[in-house]
Amino acid sequence: MIREPAEVVVRADGRVELPLGLLAEAGVDLGERLLAFSADDGLIVLRRLEDATRDLLDGQGL
Repeated sequence: MIREPAEVVVRADGRVELPLGLLAEAGVDLGERLLAFSADDGLIVLRRLEDATRDLLDGQGL
């Protein structure tokens, strides 16, 4: 569910800043490690590294 869309800009070095409100809505804490991967049609997914690792070990995939 998308609550508050936020426009972000990809910088020349490839970096993207995510608004704190968006991170808070997703329950992501500052300093938390994330796994980023591309999915369908330009979709970029961010998952907590801990959650993604647990899912892989449990055989659930990403």
